[in-house]
Amino acid sequence: MNILIIEDETAAAANLQSILKKIAPSYNILAVLESIEESVEYFSSKSNIYPDLVFMDIHLADGESFHIFETVEITAPIVFTTAYDEYALRAFKVNSIDYILKPIKEEDLQHAIAKLAQLSGQERTEYQSRVENLVETSSRENQRVFLVHYKDKIIPLSIDDIAFFYTSNEKVSAYTYSGDRYIIDRTLETLQGVLPSNDFFRANRQYIVARRAVKDIAVWFGSRLALNLTLETPERIIISKARVPEFKQWLMAIQPSN
Repeated sequence: MNILIIEDETAAAANLQSILKKIAPSYNILAVLESIEESVEYFSSKSNIYPDLVFMDIHLADGESFHIFETVEITAPIVFTTAYDEYALRAFKVNSIDYILKPIKEEDLQHAIAKLAQLSGQERTEYQSRVENLVETSSRENQRVFLVHYKDKIIPLSIDDIAFFYTSNEKVSAYTYSGDRYIIDRTLETLQGVLPSNDFFRANRQYIVARRAVKDIAVWFGSRLALNLTLETPERIIISKARVPEFKQWLMAIQPSN
């Protein structure tokens, strides 16, 4: 069996290869790809060996791996891997997509391979449509809980506790009303697609803010707005002149009636 690994974390890729060599030494690892771009190039080239099975991380260096399927067709069975994305886990279960929670363990890998070995040819060809359904579902459903790392544990973080999301140095953090900060393994663009639009607004390139976190609004230079939240923020939140009407409409539309 020819295996293709799409994983941007060196340690995770090495761990997966090590376990594969142990439990299935006859399997041939074709390549380890680290990005959407590399993956698209691989599947677009007719000279590359087509894999029998793909292990694919969800979050890659240049975005979510779901974007690969928007450019190229992949009919090989996919086993997704994820660090702590509860929403993805729920979606996989609904759509019967196999997944492995990181860090990958030997027994998890054996179970996934055994499950795939039992699939009929027809079921294997249906993987592409399942992935397409997953992408469509992930773009239209609202996420209510994130799993985040806290010290040596993984804990659920409800969006009801989040006052705003902030990105800096290519890292996104969620700040809670209690003042806690958690790293979120998502881009603001991805979050914007899964957060309920009535409750959260993309203020600018750095911020997504929760409605109930907005304390007051100040008129800023150049007909812009400056948001003041109920807690301190790393930087001032400025809404551009072009987005002011959209923000006002969003804020007025969700105000509770008297």
